[in-house]
Amino acid sequence: MNVSLYSWAVIVLAVLAANLPFLNQQLFGLIPLSKRDGYVKSLWMRLLELLVLYAVVGVIAWFFENSIGNAFPQGWEFYAVTGCLFLVLAYPGYVLRYLRKHHA
Repeated sequence: MNVSLYSWAVIVLAVLAANLPFLNQQLFGLIPLSKRDGYVKSLWMRLLELLVLYAVVGVIAWFFENSIGNAFPQGWEFYAVTGCLFLVLAYPGYVLRYLRKHHA
């Protein structure tokens, strides 16, 4: 794979991972949390899931970078910017879950 394909793969993976917590009621889209009817995953659970998925995407991106060549060391600024970018990518899922009117 070339550098451009790795870059696009990380971007697509980040968009999917950022919206996953808001698009379902299961933990990481796989683990059902409760069998009770009407259970709604809390915002705090979704934010914790978002943080874990950010770390997973970061590790995958690091493996991609390492397979291309040497991975560069990153400072706190890198993680602050990519964390904010991950939150921006999660905005469509947040809007669908919390801001859109649900008609009965």
